[in-house]
Amino acid sequence: MTELPPRVTACPDGPLLVRGDIEIVGDDGQILRNPRRAVALCRCGASAIKPWCDGTHKLTRFSTAPPPQTEP
Repeated sequence: MTELPPRVTACPDGPLLVRGDIEIVGDDGQILRNPRRAVALCRCGASAIKPWCDGTHKLTRFSTAPPPQTEP
């Protein structure tokens, strides 16, 4: 099997798609096992299966747009 360089794609209003040969380490220092070559990582913080995305960002209306600027 050929190793693929890591690539992270930030989806608008959604998860980070991570492709390639990588290790994801949990907050306890343990490697999180995942058999897939591409994973979706939660950015909204509401996923029930963190660090993986479960689509909850759609329900919470998570937005990656910058906040509107206010006039001084």
